[in-house]
Amino acid sequence: MASQDIAKYRENAEIYRGHEICKQKIIDFQAELGFPTGILRLNDIIEFGYNRQAGFVWILQKEKTEHRFKKIGNTVSYDTEITTFAEHHKMRKITGIKSKEFLIWVPISDMYISDPASGKINFKTYTGLGRNLPVSGFLLEDEQEEDKKKKKEGKK
Repeated sequence: MASQDIAKYRENAEIYRGHEICKQKIIDFQAELGFPTGILRLNDIIEFGYNRQAGFVWILQKEKTEHRFKKIGNTVSYDTEITTFAEHHKMRKITGIKSKEFLIWVPISDMYISDPASGKINFKTYTGLGRNLPVSGFLLEDEQEEDKKKKKEGKK
C-alpha cells in the first residue's frame, strides 16, 4: 500500500537520493515541521521524498532499523519504507514506525505537538491509544546541549 502511495505522490515531489543528503534533508524537514530533529533515527537511507502540495513524505532505507531512546526508555523500529502526511507539528497516517510496549510492537499512526510550550509530543496508535512523551527525549546530541543551556539560563 505504501509503495502505491509513493508512486502516486512522486510527481511534483522533491526527491533526494543518498544517505548523507537524505539525512540532512530529513533533519531539515523535522525542524521545518516543528518536531525534534532526532525523532527519525535512520541508517543507510536510500531516498527521501516530500510532496509539499499534498504533504506526503516517504523515506526508503536499505534495512529495518531499531533505535533505543535512552532518555525515555523506549525502543522504536523503523521499517525499510516509511510514509506519512505531514503538516506543522503533525504527522498522520504514518506507516513503517513501531514502538515496543511491554514486549509487543505497536504501530504508530500519528505524532503531534498540540502545545509546543508543554514540551510534550503525543503519539497515537491505530486503535486510538496514545502516549505523551517529553520532546527532550528525541533531540539530537547538539540540541540536547542547547536545551541544557536554555534551562540553566532560565534558572538564573
